[in-house]
Amino acid sequence: MSLTITEALAETKTLDKRITKKREAIAGFLARQEKVKDPLAAEGGSVQFIEREEQAIADLEERLIGIRRAILKANTETLVSVNGDTRSIQDWLTWRREVAPKQQAYLVAIRGGIQKVRQECQQKGLAMVQATAQVGTAEPNDVWVNVSEKELAERIEKLETVLGTLDGQLSLKNATTTVEV
Repeated sequence: MSLTITEALAETKTLDKRITKKREAIAGFLARQEKVKDPLAAEGGSVQFIEREEQAIADLEERLIGIRRAILKANTETLVSVNGDTRSIQDWLTWRREVAPKQQAYLVAIRGGIQKVRQECQQKGLAMVQATAQVGTAEPNDVWVNVSEKELAERIEKLETVLGTLDGQLSLKNATTTVEV
């Protein structure tokens, strides 16, 4: 059966809900007093109901595993290009989840650190000098900034562009890439 990744992901959510409902249904029939009539006696009894539901859960779980395996295979094999970088969907997902947030935090911290130094320099009447300035052009009390603020701004903008473009590309690939489940 062929599904797009988007359809497969939607099915995983449906499977999860169905499994949860079946487990909840089983919970209602775990025990009863002897004097209470088995409400499922006409369908073979509560014991058989629980066995059928547990088998159904096992089948749904296997379907879930199969879908996830198919998605992983497609994500590993399907390439996406963003801003000149080409990676598999899986690698992009890892980058977006584990690398990009730390890069963002790092770049924002650098920018914040420079702004803090700038404020302190203004309060104390000191000048800030970019590291690209010629040696010997600064006064003894001047503060050197060892990071190009222009390049920092470009890095921040590039990261934001990649993240925005990536979301669109991943949505497109999920809607058009098929998996066999």
